[in-house]
Amino acid sequence: MSARLDTLPRYRRMTANDLGPVIAIERAVYPHPWTPGNFSDSLAAGYHCWIVECGGEIAGYSVVMIAAGEAHLLNLSVSAPWQRRGLGRELLGFVLKLARDDAARRIFLEVRPSNAAARALYAAAGFSEIAVRRDYYPAGESREDAVVLELTLQ
Repeated sequence: MSARLDTLPRYRRMTANDLGPVIAIERAVYPHPWTPGNFSDSLAAGYHCWIVECGGEIAGYSVVMIAAGEAHLLNLSVSAPWQRRGLGRELLGFVLKLARDDAARRIFLEVRPSNAAARALYAAAGFSEIAVRRDYYPAGESREDAVVLELTLQ
């Protein structure tokens, strides 16, 4: 990631005003994106919904549910122009700190087996595979499993 001051990541809470650009990113990076309702419901439920801005634009976002000493990473996405620059790793680090600060002892997530980049990111952060959810994700005319990952937070 560039060290220029105008491109350093800046985090802020997601608001309803961010949904247009967030949904545009979501649709651009996933063949089966979250719906606008998924994001609206997450905001309304009080989940930790965060935006990362770089160079004055939304470069990524995350949605995390934290309760009862556990966190569940529901969505972590980086817009295409910002991918492969270390921003996903940076955003994941932010999420892990957020979960620790909110007293979570473990964090869970689901990932598609076919999402090699995300699986590599989570493996590098120390996540372990603990289960498989069969037919969890839509995949064209069929379904794709989800690999469930867990990380113990220190």
